[in-house]
Amino acid sequence: MERKDIRIIFMGTPEIAVASLDAILKNGYQVVGVITAPDKPAGRGQKIQQSGVKEYALEKGLHIMQPENLKSPEFHDELKVLKPDVQVVVAFRMLPEAVWALPPKGTFNMHASLLPQYRGAAPINHAVINGEAKTGVTTFFLDKEIDTGKIIARKETEITEYDTAGTLHDRLMELGAQLVVETLDMIRKSNLETLSQEDLVTPEAELKKAPKIFREDCRINWEKPAKNIRNLIRGLNPFPGAFTEIPLAEDEVFMMKIFDADAVMLKHSHKTGKFFTDNKKYIRITTPDGYIDVINMQAAGKKRMQTQEFLRGYDFQDAEPLH
Repeated sequence: MERKDIRIIFMGTPEIAVASLDAILKNGYQVVGVITAPDKPAGRGQKIQQSGVKEYALEKGLHIMQPENLKSPEFHDELKVLKPDVQVVVAFRMLPEAVWALPPKGTFNMHASLLPQYRGAAPINHAVINGEAKTGVTTFFLDKEIDTGKIIARKETEITEYDTAGTLHDRLMELGAQLVVETLDMIRKSNLETLSQEDLVTPEAELKKAPKIFREDCRINWEKPAKNIRNLIRGLNPFPGAFTEIPLAEDEVFMMKIFDADAVMLKHSHKTGKFFTDNKKYIRITTPDGYIDVINMQAAGKKRMQTQEFLRGYDFQDAEPLH
């Protein structure tokens, strides 16, 4: 069977999914339908916003579906009319069995981790937060339990000490797009050997999860080692951002998000979480084993900027320097 003869339905919403859809089309596959999230209001002006996948699909003239209810009989009927051979899922909602079991060649998902590790909604963030040395992308056939189906293929990439969730996202987006096309080729040629995720779970390999990140998960705990705090900052950059609230004089609290920082090892006698600045070049906050040197930050109500740039327009009264 030729690539152009395979009937594909693609399901996805954010930017990471766009790269995979683009790669599918550029490699000569036929996309008969695109399923993405309904348009919704966003931002301060609450303007109606389309998903990245919808914008791309409109540009390419693809058939678009935006069901509110994935269990709707009308939606299922529309899918059946399209007669998909295979369905590809990248960063989309959990599907009911009536949807993922429809195509004869199956429905597969591209997940941004090396499954079975980091099942969940935020695998990229958690891999960086936990200080992993590597991660990757995995394609697997959908099954009844989320992120647990049989693995088709995986690709690895290194996580450097300078990676953020943002830089890793972009790399995995491209790596995932390659893997989606390779997976389609294997399915088309009936040339694949799947691997049960349970075969990769051993007592020595602790399973790490990747749950959705909430606001309180982003609050910096200054009792943690400096390296762990720096990993948290990297893992929440560019969104949603690690934050702290620094108590200043006269019951004033200074709230800021930190997007880039150095972890400096240093013996000291200060309490943890103590704020130091020379009001010119640096902001430093103590940890049990040293301090965090803030490089890029955002004060409440301000734009994101380098620390030195911020300090040119802000003066912390009674602040102490830390050399």
